[in-house]
Amino acid sequence: MTHGTRNLLLLAPAGTWFLVMLLLPLTVVLIFSFGERGTSGGYAPAFVLDQYANLPARWTAFKNTLTLAPIGTLASLVIAYPLAYYLAVKVDPKWKTTLLVLVIVPFWTSILIRSYAWIFLLGGRGLPALLDWVGIEDVRLINTPFSVLVGIIYGYLPLMVFPIFVSLDRLDKRLLEASSDLGAKPWRTFLQVTLPLSVPGVATGCMLVFILLMGEFLIPALLGGGKVFFVGNALVDLFLQSRNWAYGSAVAVALVVVMLITVTIYMRFINRLGVNREDVSMV
Repeated sequence: MTHGTRNLLLLAPAGTWFLVMLLLPLTVVLIFSFGERGTSGGYAPAFVLDQYANLPARWTAFKNTLTLAPIGTLASLVIAYPLAYYLAVKVDPKWKTTLLVLVIVPFWTSILIRSYAWIFLLGGRGLPALLDWVGIEDVRLINTPFSVLVGIIYGYLPLMVFPIFVSLDRLDKRLLEASSDLGAKPWRTFLQVTLPLSVPGVATGCMLVFILLMGEFLIPALLGGGKVFFVGNALVDLFLQSRNWAYGSAVAVALVVVMLITVTIYMRFINRLGVNREDVSMV
């Protein structure tokens, strides 16, 4: 058996799974997007562009998604990085596992239950009532972009923490000691050594969170109260409520195209950072 044949056999299971579970469904959605809504809902075969021409009708959902998904990703990064840095660099090794378990404890319960907990906390009997008690009146938190953003950060923070933690935990601590011995201040060591070497973890965490947020629908539905729609909410409405599968497929294809463009631009930016980091290290 040749080396090429052996590699082909090893890749065959994953390749088959990828073809059946990803490419075929996307192909079906693409075909549906050129069809029409049936008389009683669903899909009627056709080849028209009417569904794509009607995409601006869902602009609000796209705008909310393309606004809150990047903001939620960036906010998660800002919160997760110090936590991951503390766990990887500052904490005694014997406590790392315990603290990491505490980070993933929220994942042990359903996102539905956790979202309902935030509905109470951000509702009239939660934080607004506490603010009213201290003299800050008429504060509305629930059913706003802010409440959706809070739910996003809470729900996806562990997915940002772990890649960054792994990247920082593998960091050679001798590099930090060498930087300190050469007279660099802590902030300079962080900017020139720690941060550049943790870029792979940051890139992975941002990618995971951003891609999942682009398809999110539960958090906006519960914490947005029907006032903050994501594309995921629009898809649920089109496929399950309106039963307009053709239009829903066109919206889904548009979302995939937007994600591909965004991810491509992001990866090129990350690759350039990698080149710059290598150039700096060589100097």
